[in-house]
Amino acid sequence: MASYTAKNCLEFLKEMGRLKHMKRTGWVLRNVSDPETISGHMYRMAVMSFLLDDDDNVNRDRVMKISLVHDMAESVVGDLTPHCGVSDEDKHKKEVAAMEHFITLVGEKAGNEMYNLFLEYEEQKTPEAKLVKDLDKFDMILQAFEYETSQDRAGSLDEFFKSTEGVFTHPKVKKWVEELYVQRNRVLNDPAEHS
Repeated sequence: MASYTAKNCLEFLKEMGRLKHMKRTGWVLRNVSDPETISGHMYRMAVMSFLLDDDDNVNRDRVMKISLVHDMAESVVGDLTPHCGVSDEDKHKKEVAAMEHFITLVGEKAGNEMYNLFLEYEEQKTPEAKLVKDLDKFDMILQAFEYETSQDRAGSLDEFFKSTEGVFTHPKVKKWVEELYVQRNRVLNDPAEHS
């Protein structure tokens, strides 16, 4: 039984490894040079959780875990965006099936923990899930700004910023967003400035 479990765990880890090579669809569709991967996105979100403290009124470790799990199903279903022609309902069904598949590979304990964290994110009922949604959107616009500045395309990814206007709820993330807008506006007003 141990070798079977090891075999299944290895299969799961290989599936997770796909995320290291899967480019995020939104950047690919915008012809961004060398777009980030899904795992790169999830990793920076998880790192953001280290910047939380007691004043943020969330379980920091749970935020980190949800960040690491929220796009895990994309290793099976791909990075489905509204531009892919898949309804939110169908996307959710595909992702749930992928998360259920992971349970069969890693067992009840780890599998159910990941599955429940994924559902918590999807249902958006806990402070941690809502904060991770903010981190998800914030990482997207931070990445857009990084592409605009590093690829000499100032303002060209404005649609990502517009899609997040007024959606942030967590006070700390709102401060980060404000600072990002300050820096972006500085670059937009003086494209020679990239810092």
